Amino acid sequence: MITDPFEQMVRPHLDFLYGLAMRLCGNRTAAEDLVQDALLRAFRAFPTLRNRERPRLWLTRVLTSAFHDRLRSQGADAVAMEIDTEFDLFDRITEEDPFPYSDRVHLDFLDLFDDAKILEVLQALHPDLRTALILAYVYGFTAKEIGEILNRPLGTVLAWLHRARKQLERELWEYASTRHLLTSQAEAWV
Repeated sequence: MITDPFEQMVRPHLDFLYGLAMRLCGNRTAAEDLVQDALLRAFRAFPTLRNRERPRLWLTRVLTSAFHDRLRSQGADAVAMEIDTEFDLFDRITEEDPFPYSDRVHLDFLDLFDDAKILEVLQALHPDLRTALILAYVYGFTAKEIGEILNRPLGTVLAWLHRARKQLERELWEYASTRHLLTSQAEAWV
């Protein structure tokens, strides 16, 4: 039986934290280091944590903050994504309206891409956009929760999500059209 309050709060969320770190960093070593750094930060801050009712939200905030601190200290391109990483972001997006602000992309063209291409395009996103997109579409956080996690206003988060979706749409559309992967209906929209 776990008696330490910190361990009791954190243990149920370890797999989640590691999964998030893998999606943000893209490689196992960086993800493990990030989780370790985040847990150390969380442990140090735990005695002063007032609201312990939403530990997953708080731990996500600690981890994403550690991620962005690392990017700033190492340069934004320092953490490279591994192409063989299991990835399901676009499976989640296509279950919903894939690009709700788009006039032309309401088709299943995301199935045309392999994970490597999607990871490449995702890696090209600014880290803030990538983080918001992963939190929303992989982990199901609301825009309001993402704002709390990243300490940003709701409008900023909504703008990031919109820009991220539009940038992904544009990059994947260009890739598909130059390789003749689009259906005749989609080609007519180009």
